[in-house]
Amino acid sequence: MTPIARNLLILAAASCANLALLTAASHAPWPVAVAAALLFALSNNTVFALLHECVHGVFAPAANGRGGRLNEWCGRLAAAWFPTGLAVQRVFHLTHHRNNRSASEQFDILHEGDVLWLKYAQWYAIYTGVYWFVSALGVLVYALTPAAVRRALIRAFGQRGGVQTGADDYIGALDSLPAAARLEVLGAAAWQLFWAWTLGWTWTGWLACYAAFALAWSSLQYTDHAFSPLDKHNGAWNLYVPRWLRLVFLNYHLHLTHHQQPQLPWYELPKHPASGPAFLTVWLACLRGPRRLENFPRFRERDIV
Repeated sequence: MTPIARNLLILAAASCANLALLTAASHAPWPVAVAAALLFALSNNTVFALLHECVHGVFAPAANGRGGRLNEWCGRLAAAWFPTGLAVQRVFHLTHHRNNRSASEQFDILHEGDVLWLKYAQWYAIYTGVYWFVSALGVLVYALTPAAVRRALIRAFGQRGGVQTGADDYIGALDSLPAAARLEVLGAAAWQLFWAWTLGWTWTGWLACYAAFALAWSSLQYTDHAFSPLDKHNGAWNLYVPRWLRLVFLNYHLHLTHHQQPQLPWYELPKHPASGPAFLTVWLACLRGPRRLENFPRFRERDIV
């Protein structure tokens, strides 16, 4: 099986799993609904990992015949499960790669002059899953409002707040997007509404599934960077987790290797020697909040195979 065919199969299987789990969470007795929500947290992270591949253009590379177009449409499908738009996700994620561990992405460091309540609010929003809610709602607001609203938000943060939260860079990046990016976001909303109407999803079932996904997704998004070196390419961790879980996330935990070589597809990452701390160790350290640079924790690293 070719890598593109394998990616397509995984995307189809994970999408079908999402449909089944959201439906079960909406209609099954509560013990089954809870189990469905927990499983959805895994299956939708598989979809997000494929969206990440599409963002980097390695889901179906353009060099493979019509791969470039296939990459974009599969990215739009994967984005609809977040829900977000492919273009929005791409501009945000590539901004992250450019700014990694710079002043606008040092959420774990307490600096003189920081707006402390905002620093802690952002930090614990990440580790409780609120970050997903803000992300999903934010792109919908972007699709429905003019650029002036985004500029007003930047002003509301203030100069220091705009830097320490990354708002200047991320909200500003939206203005570079074409109008079609808004259609992708609206298409993702329509995708969710279509299946909700067709399969009779309930608000409680949908929210239970996405709350579980939000917690799993949101916390990983900064655990793989927290307290790492202040370097654009080396400011990330390869995190040790059980191998089965790493496969569910399509090696997303090998994040240092990804930042060092972002052109590598997910199945190539384990071919490169890796070591790093345990995910749980870093995650527990994060629960204590951001710190002064001199008070950063040190982690014991182990080989990851």
